[in-house]
Amino acid sequence: MRTAQLTIDPAFSIGPADRRLFGSFVEHMGRCVYGGIYEPGHPTADSRGLRRDVLELTRELGVSVVRYPGGNFVSGYRWEDGVGPVGDRPRRLDLAWKTIETNAFGLDEFMTWAAEAGVEPMMAVNLGTRGVQEALDLLEYANHPGGTELSDLRRKHGAEDPYGVRLWCLGNEMDGPWQVGHKTADEYGRLAAEAARAMKMIDPSISLVACGSSNRRMPTFAAWEATVLEHTYEHVDYISAHTYYDPSDGDQASILASAVDMDNFITEVVATADHVAAKQRHKRKLKISFDEWNVWYESRLQADLDRRGWVEAPALIEDDFTAVDAVVVGDLLITLLRHADRVGVAAQAQLANVIAPIRTRNGGPAWRQSIFHPFALTARYARGTVLRTEPVSPRYDTKRFGEVPVLDTVAVHDEETGELTVFAVNRDTTDLPLEIDLRGLPGMSGLSLQSIAAGSDPSATNTEAEPDRVTPQELPTPTTDGGRCTVRLPAVSWSVLRFGPAGA
Repeated sequence: MRTAQLTIDPAFSIGPADRRLFGSFVEHMGRCVYGGIYEPGHPTADSRGLRRDVLELTRELGVSVVRYPGGNFVSGYRWEDGVGPVGDRPRRLDLAWKTIETNAFGLDEFMTWAAEAGVEPMMAVNLGTRGVQEALDLLEYANHPGGTELSDLRRKHGAEDPYGVRLWCLGNEMDGPWQVGHKTADEYGRLAAEAARAMKMIDPSISLVACGSSNRRMPTFAAWEATVLEHTYEHVDYISAHTYYDPSDGDQASILASAVDMDNFITEVVATADHVAAKQRHKRKLKISFDEWNVWYESRLQADLDRRGWVEAPALIEDDFTAVDAVVVGDLLITLLRHADRVGVAAQAQLANVIAPIRTRNGGPAWRQSIFHPFALTARYARGTVLRTEPVSPRYDTKRFGEVPVLDTVAVHDEETGELTVFAVNRDTTDLPLEIDLRGLPGMSGLSLQSIAAGSDPSATNTEAEPDRVTPQELPTPTTDGGRCTVRLPAVSWSVLRFGPAGA
């Protein structure tokens, strides 16, 4: 039987596991907002219409930051529509998703929800159909203490204290021809630089995200980043990256290796950003905001859009995620952690119903999809310093990515508690014995081993009727002998192995 080896040493560190890596995304798309996080009249809804069952699951998921209100939606959004008395708010056509937006839920409701959920808000400004002034108006409304027209308007609407939003996206996917207000790299770069300069005049403490490519397959990829950053590098803190992986073709071997593509994507964006830094003589290293990522059966979307007219909150891309999808999501989280030195923010898209870890039924229950569990466990245990791992692994062939390792890993060491957590994916269809050398951290003993295994039932999903069909399983606790440990990773699995100081 093929085996793999892994050596862990705290001397080989990458960087801290930033809590902002465990972000999510709420867009006015489908039932993410209406019927997802917000449903007045639902049995669990509070007086403001916020679904408390979804709030509880959001906290359990461990979400740290939530990007709002889009996504493609933001490129045609007028933020003023979503503040003030709900009865006075206009109904609008949303061109992004061909829906009617009621604006019953807007900025003030989102900030209330974010406070209840215990998450940091990450706001996006519309640089598609709007520009610098509208971005400044939104920032003044949200962050200025008072004494001006817009800050006093916020106070009139019931928020005496400023919202203090620290993370701001300068538009969304402006390289995409599908985007309302699509621009060339030069057009967008100049607009983003102007908006960034002006916004930091109002609030120098904010961090700004410039739009990178919508995905690595775009014909303008890398050239777009280079041009945009030539305009914006000195004014922004992050460049965004987005990617989705579609399992629709049934090629399990390739979808399980999706993290290989994400890894290359991050490396290439970093190289492009560092090229611009060298060219312009910047000493500061720009970071990536990987603020859209997930598994998505993307080929189903167009059919959803084509078969209906203008309606409110239709069910859109409510994918039922499988056990294999959960393994892929766990592997993508491993990749984000492995680049913790250069990826400072990440947001899985989206939080509720729309390709989401949380599903709901209008008027009914909420439940955890299969992909909920690797996210929740990673957010819970990835605390401390990310350590570099160089596993020795068998390899296998894929159609999309060529030859790839069977094993993918990352480790996180919590210096305060002394605990070590190893996250590991076995992409093979057979069990994989893994030998771990822990002599760099003497005195460690096994605490627990949990695994989501898809080898026996790869198409298993969690549904309203069977909400716990795919959940992490407790496996025998790893034992150590002389600083070495051997475990058996189940076929097609994502696992989390925890170790701690002996006797602690």
